[in-house]
Amino acid sequence: MMNRRDFIKGVGAGIGAMTVAQNLPASARAAGKRNVLLYVADDLGMDLAGCYGNTIVRTPGVDSLAKEGVRFTQAFCTTPSCSPSRSVLLTGLYNHANGQYGLAHGYNHFVSLPGFKSLPIRLADAGYRTICAGKFHVEPEAAYHFQETLQPRTPVKLAEQCRAIIADPSEKPFFLYFCPTEPHRPFKRETSKPVDPKDVTPPPYLPDTAACREDLAEYYGSIEQCDSGLLRLIEILKETGRWDDTLILFVSDNGAPFPGAKTTLYEPGVRLPCVARDPGAKETGRTSDAMITWADITPTILEYAGVPGKEGDFHGRSFLPALSGDLAGRDEVFLSHTFHEITMYYPMRCVRTRRHKLIWNIASGLEFPYARDLYESKTWQDFLAHGGEFYGKRKIAAYQRRPRFELYDLEADPWETENLAERPEHQELLDALKKKLRAFSKDTRDPWVLKWDRE
Repeated sequence: MMNRRDFIKGVGAGIGAMTVAQNLPASARAAGKRNVLLYVADDLGMDLAGCYGNTIVRTPGVDSLAKEGVRFTQAFCTTPSCSPSRSVLLTGLYNHANGQYGLAHGYNHFVSLPGFKSLPIRLADAGYRTICAGKFHVEPEAAYHFQETLQPRTPVKLAEQCRAIIADPSEKPFFLYFCPTEPHRPFKRETSKPVDPKDVTPPPYLPDTAACREDLAEYYGSIEQCDSGLLRLIEILKETGRWDDTLILFVSDNGAPFPGAKTTLYEPGVRLPCVARDPGAKETGRTSDAMITWADITPTILEYAGVPGKEGDFHGRSFLPALSGDLAGRDEVFLSHTFHEITMYYPMRCVRTRRHKLIWNIASGLEFPYARDLYESKTWQDFLAHGGEFYGKRKIAAYQRRPRFELYDLEADPWETENLAERPEHQELLDALKKKLRAFSKDTRDPWVLKWDRE
């Protein structure tokens, strides 16, 4: 069996070495500064902002960005866990290839493999000033090194700390990686008016109980606090004259911190907000249904920055053209998850088209594990206390014990409750998607590709 050292040698050979100039290319300099702000919310799920149709949670920051830029409706993290997802954001590689299999902090201690160049290092080599403001949550530090770091504070205070960086008159452009700890549990709300639980309607994947409504109301307050930092940064960019030369990308690392979302490859865990603004785009307030993933973030930023690369450097590809026009040929995505906490081994791989989703539960013989913060939530503890056959629309038995393959028709069954994998009339579709998924495993040098031999 290939060991860890041999594996990364293979990955390194596959992705190649990028050659960059010590300063920005002439074309980039001629166009003026090309600053980048990547704003990463913590555990913010889809449909939890005003611009995505939520009428209860108040998100003036991301809503105003959507009016000035592009709102993506088919954006996905590749893995629904904090550290692994951030590693994909910062490398353009699936986490099964960069080695950040699970959480970086505490006893979990997952550490990325050596042998790749992360986004901040590539940009620093190209003459950028790189700053991590807030949550870092990947390891080792040297692999994801930022020249400057700012410790987590409330989003507004953290944004104010960034004012001098944004206003700096030097010729060096900045890459500001801004990561509040909100709305991760425990939910924090220090400034906004509380959300009334009576105004909250749980989405169908959650139980409609008083405990869940209260839990969601506190979550919404924390989302509003997260949004306040983006709103302040937009104000600072405009006040300092940097609004017209800064690319802004707003995303979340994974889905909402509730059982049924975060740590699962079901839609609430992986389909996420993505709002972006290219200051050079003429049309504003657009939506895009191009299917993109967080593996595409690094290539997109590098294309905007004018930093050269070559084919094979990343698993993702730039979606920068979508910020100023249509983007064709983006009709399927692949997802890969292995761990969250060290005790939560449950590798899954997935291919998702516009209509169908196939999930391969590699460890289907195990009971699906629970993240500690989700297990301790009001929603789940209340469910345990009262029991029941269903958790939201899903049978709890199906949630806890999963078959090897789950196949869903998302048009007919958007909440993924009817597994079609064993139905004879869907075998041709199942075989076609399995073939795609197996090729994905091989092409991305997935260590778990050997598990296909069980087929």
